[in-house]
Amino acid sequence: MTVYDDQNVFAKIMRGELPCEKLYEDDKTLVIMDIMPRGDGHCLVLPKAPARNILDIEPADLSAVINTVQHMGRTVLKAFDADGVTIQQFNESAGGQVVFHLHFHVIPRHDSVRMRPPGGPMADMDELKANADKIRAALGERAYRG
Repeated sequence: MTVYDDQNVFAKIMRGELPCEKLYEDDKTLVIMDIMPRGDGHCLVLPKAPARNILDIEPADLSAVINTVQHMGRTVLKAFDADGVTIQQFNESAGGQVVFHLHFHVIPRHDSVRMRPPGGPMADMDELKANADKIRAALGERAYRG
């Protein structure tokens, strides 16, 4: 397996080199909006630890990420009055991974509404911010206030 590349887009976001719409942050995880959302409210949960994917992350860091994934799943259900939530995670190119920093997709879902295709168009930034504001409101005191 290839080693972790600290020049990936998520590493740059965590270092503040690239902008993002932050939703939540703690000492082990960061949650941001996906800029090519497959559904309204699509967010990404990232470990702060440098991990290429689920195969090389330390168990304690993975535990923190999964706790945040669960919390964000509950939060987007509430924020979007969703019927369900899709959680996706990919490992290595053959497994569908495109950005080689471990991340989980958390996508609120509604009955009879299909997800948009992967790698689709960039979101309208005003719409993305409005969706982020819905999630931050549902997070309440735990929301990112940067």
